[in-house]
Amino acid sequence: MGQQEGERVATDRRRIQTAVLGGPDSDEPLMLPMEAIELDAFRRHYEGHTFWCGTLLGGCGGQLTTKLYTDKVCHFAHYADPDGLPQACGRHARGVNSADHLYVKSAAAAWLDDSGEDAHFDYARPEGAPLGSVVDVHWSRGALRVHLDHAVPPAWDTGLEPVLAQTVPVERDILIRRWYVHRIRLDSDGTARRVRIGTEAFARDTEWFTLDDCYMTERGLTTPAVEHIIRSRTATPPSRWPATKPKKQPDADTRAQVLLRQLANARKVDAVVVVTRVCNDIADLSGVSAVRRAELDDAVREAHLWLQGQADVRRELFQRLDQAVAEAHVTEARELLTRVNATQAHERTDDENRIAGVAASFIAARTRAREAAEAQREKRQTPDWVARVAADTVRRVLYDLRYRNRRHMSKATLHRHAQNLAENAAKAGKHLSASHRHEVEGWVRRSENARKGVVPAAQAHPTDQSTTPVKPDTAPSGAANKPAAHTVPVWVWKDHYGVLRAADHQTRPEATVRHVPLPRDAGPLQRLYGNLTRMITERQNASGPVHANRSTLTVRLWETPDGHLTASLTRRKGATIASLTLPAELEPLRELHAKVAAQMEACGIPRQPWTKHNKR
Repeated sequence: MGQQEGERVATDRRRIQTAVLGGPDSDEPLMLPMEAIELDAFRRHYEGHTFWCGTLLGGCGGQLTTKLYTDKVCHFAHYADPDGLPQACGRHARGVNSADHLYVKSAAAAWLDDSGEDAHFDYARPEGAPLGSVVDVHWSRGALRVHLDHAVPPAWDTGLEPVLAQTVPVERDILIRRWYVHRIRLDSDGTARRVRIGTEAFARDTEWFTLDDCYMTERGLTTPAVEHIIRSRTATPPSRWPATKPKKQPDADTRAQVLLRQLANARKVDAVVVVTRVCNDIADLSGVSAVRRAELDDAVREAHLWLQGQADVRRELFQRLDQAVAEAHVTEARELLTRVNATQAHERTDDENRIAGVAASFIAARTRAREAAEAQREKRQTPDWVARVAADTVRRVLYDLRYRNRRHMSKATLHRHAQNLAENAAKAGKHLSASHRHEVEGWVRRSENARKGVVPAAQAHPTDQSTTPVKPDTAPSGAANKPAAHTVPVWVWKDHYGVLRAADHQTRPEATVRHVPLPRDAGPLQRLYGNLTRMITERQNASGPVHANRSTLTVRLWETPDGHLTASLTRRKGATIASLTLPAELEPLRELHAKVAAQMEACGIPRQPWTKHNKR
């Protein structure tokens, strides 16, 4: 993966789809549209407002801005740090459901306010549960506990009426004993989340309603489905006959057949309470025929055996939980306690209540100890974290400087970047590679030379050095940096994969200048002479630019076994090809033409342009 692709993936990982409006501690949630055209309308609607990474969402409290994209999902993003450091945000959840507890509070507050109730809300965290798992709603005439996930098992006799998410399991005995339970779900509607309340009963599908269809009674939260369930269980069925005519009661054998069917159905769904009640009803039934009584006795005998097996399973489950706590197996104890609370919550003995309480205290204590150890470990690893952040900052600044036009960079900006690189490189330690440190040193030297007014010879006017040919040897022998008359300057560097790269001007700070000799063998010299001749002719005959396919000089570079670089215009295995731009102006072309012609004359090569002959 390339560096640009890596940065795009890192940006996607930092994507925040929900934020809060007005301040970091605000509880007014917002969901950002994912399409660019919808984001424009969103910005106009909330013009003048601020968006924050809310602390009630587990965020850092920093201010956010909106990012508009046409090729990927629009999202919230943190403002850039003024010192160039990356944002250290501890928020892990990024989906729209991560703010459901705020949407629940907002919807419940509006619903109770319409009824004239002043509500109090609490984001409870029993047993160290994550923030947002539970929302408690209190008002003068009642209280609700909304479970948005299964992190906290529901409690049915605490004065807080549970309202459960769709993922929270409910035991069948609870549905039978309580007649119904309430569910909650949140559906996305544009840039908001709409609350729906559902009512689930035994052997009935869940029916969903809006908050406007719900109200509070002496039974608690009530929906139209609750009224139907209560009416069907309490009201006397209408009589098909006149009231003066006595209703015919079913005979004992018919009632026995109904009880047998109820007993079989209860065993299928593992309803221990229903099986016990039906067995008691069978024992009180009288007037049954001998054949039917034999069937009832067999069914009750099998039911007692089944209940005994369920009791053994229950006893084994609590024994395993007690043993897991005694042996300090946290993971196993947490799994067993969840199973106990979900499936064995009815008619506990004192010993079973003691085991469940000890397990809950043990898990809570271990959770607190783990959190304290993690905090201490993070505190000890702070210097290493600072070094990693400094190394990331150095790599990011170097990446920006490589592709930035240095002609438009002022001395103050260059000095500021060099100082930032030097400070962070000193903090990075072992997390910064040697090549990056060498590149940092190059930028620091360039900053110092710029402040002193000194321009390095290898960097002064790179375009002129690469495009203007050097005149024949007329310089004194003491000129150490002056290139030979028969060479062309080339800047060479290695990329991240160790491959040689070259260009006719300096595009990277770590590049090294090499003076490539012009060819002396007949074939390449004749081809070069022919190209130059045609370029000069075209330039003289037409005022337009030189053709692109005739305006470059191909040089092949390679590294010798002793580590030195060499170059040629001829083919060579393992060489890297660099296309050098030839000068487009007429006078430099004439000088280069004269230089090539002099070399051809010195080698005894006739001055005849090389041309391709078509075979006939």
